[in-house]
Amino acid sequence: MNNDIRCGHCGRKLAEGRYIHLTIKCPRCRAINHLKAESLTLERPRAPQPGESDGRQSDHSLAGRQASPG
Repeated sequence: MNNDIRCGHCGRKLAEGRYIHLTIKCPRCRAINHLKAESLTLERPRAPQPGESDGRQSDHSLAGRQASPG
């Protein structure tokens, strides 16, 4: 994936990477470039739905728990 950050006025490559909000001055043409991410994609793990396993073993043992009366 190409994440070049270029000057909007002269096209010079200013940086490379990902950003949420960036203000950078071009050393060639002296233009101030204000860049903002089009959409924020967070890479957060999704919680498992009921009946779905997340693939991990539980650290809690059911041994020693009392059965509910009834």
